[in-house]
Amino acid sequence: MAASFFNLKGLLARGTKQYNIFIVLITEVSMGKAQQYIDLARKIESMISDGSLPPGSRLPTHRDVAEKHGVALATATRAYKLLISKGLIIGERGRGMFVRHQGHPLPRGFEQVSPDGFIDLTLNMPGNTSDSDLLRSVLRKISAKGDLESMLRYQPHVGRAEERLVIANYARRLAGDFDPERLLITSGGQHGLFVSLLSVFNRGDTIAVDPLTYPGFITASSLLSNPLFSFSKEGSAIDLDHFEDAIVRKRIKGMYLIPTVHNPLGYVMSKEERDAVVYLSRKYGLTIIEDMAYAFLEPDAPPSFSEIAPEVTVQVGSFSKNIATGLRVGYLISPEKHVSKLASSIKASTWNTPSLMAAIVTNWIEDGTINSIEKARKDDGASKQLACKEVLGEFDIQAHSNANYLWLRLHNKVRAEKIMSKLLERDVVVSTAEPFCTTDAVPQALRIAFGGIPDGVFDEAINAIRDTLKCYS
Repeated sequence: MAASFFNLKGLLARGTKQYNIFIVLITEVSMGKAQQYIDLARKIESMISDGSLPPGSRLPTHRDVAEKHGVALATATRAYKLLISKGLIIGERGRGMFVRHQGHPLPRGFEQVSPDGFIDLTLNMPGNTSDSDLLRSVLRKISAKGDLESMLRYQPHVGRAEERLVIANYARRLAGDFDPERLLITSGGQHGLFVSLLSVFNRGDTIAVDPLTYPGFITASSLLSNPLFSFSKEGSAIDLDHFEDAIVRKRIKGMYLIPTVHNPLGYVMSKEERDAVVYLSRKYGLTIIEDMAYAFLEPDAPPSFSEIAPEVTVQVGSFSKNIATGLRVGYLISPEKHVSKLASSIKASTWNTPSLMAAIVTNWIEDGTINSIEKARKDDGASKQLACKEVLGEFDIQAHSNANYLWLRLHNKVRAEKIMSKLLERDVVVSTAEPFCTTDAVPQALRIAFGGIPDGVFDEAINAIRDTLKCYS
């Protein structure tokens, strides 16, 4: 019977009946293999549930599991992947697989959930108490105008022409000179990322990303079935030879990059790296999605991809991090060839950005308020970064000097989940690396965000982090 698997041509020659037998055999074997990895995953899950494998337990290697249970290595790998997807185990770079601690929530990317009384350092929500006064002032200004009724009607899908022009004038400081007809207004940066994926790529197209990147893009690409490929190792420059080989081997169609003030690491990509990325994009016909959410923090960045290579770049801008997260206004600067598709995607997803939101942003751009707000955000970030260096300086931290977040790497086999759990006991909530990670091996690190956190509360939080880390150093 086994020989029949290698004699498809003979089976077909003998007629439909034999061919159907072959298909049944293939199906049965495939189903059997699927059931094997499910059964293996269930066995391990049962051991976790009954306490035989308590939280923090190191699991055997894939190969050891395969040998112990008499299954193929691929079956053991699939079983572990299933357990990872269920949040029961986690991989750690260079150390193996471990049972997760279930005493705190699973990584939620960017779900904004924090119980009352907790200091939430997972999300960046920049702002201060004077922002509400600015909002009252601009609303009075808008209400004094005579064309309020138009705001109650449908708007052009890509935004009103006069508002696109205002935002284009603002965006030129980051994108260089461009035709305002290539700018489309979106309902925030996340919406811009989503419609970019939806319009520029096909389902199943692979996109190259950093090993650590913005969780919102990871979520969007997953929803749209776009696999992600990490083109470098954490903290290292792009390996151009390796990446060029991967473009062909993995059939990569595009790149998602945060070149100016990276999230979560805070670095600024050099001009040489940008030129190399543009070279590969042009050579292989790749589209770059350039995320500029935090670019306003860097006063001396190299030219953006949108400026260097406008024909292959979709730049995504946002007013969430420089003004306020509740203002769901962003923009896309697109190559002309994609404008029509992007407009259709905006129409299908939101019809148009709410005109009142767009009016608030454009008023603040025109009267210069945005400049003072951005300065306040940078000053707050710089002040808190200095405090972090003073309190956490003995630990391995990485950040941009003006950013309101930092990356803290853990060493000496200290596990991020353990630190996270201990901080929860002190009413401090931080994020592990998992929501930001695009590789199988998750680094042991914490991402700490403090935009909008009052100074006294911030001091309490970073002191709690220092004290907790010292217990394990």
